[in-house]
Amino acid sequence: MQKKLWFRAKRFGWGWYPVSVEGWAVTLIYAFVMVRAVLWADHTHSASDTLIKLAPIFIIVTGLFLVICYRTGEAPGWHWGEKNNK
Repeated sequence: MQKKLWFRAKRFGWGWYPVSVEGWAVTLIYAFVMVRAVLWADHTHSASDTLIKLAPIFIIVTGLFLVICYRTGEAPGWHWGEKNNK
């Protein structure tokens, strides 16, 4: 049985894009959490305080997002468009 892909490898460059409802849901949740983190941490006028608050959140949430992409998507790698079989 073939697993359902949530993310496909990009045609150009490195990375993924969502191709299923689950993939889009994970991507939107990731974006929502990042925006909320910025809004939560940006109550001071000190750049260093904001960075200290945001860095752990960004690292953890982005790491979790990448793990989900690896487990539910195609193998990542550098792609330069369509392969020509000449």
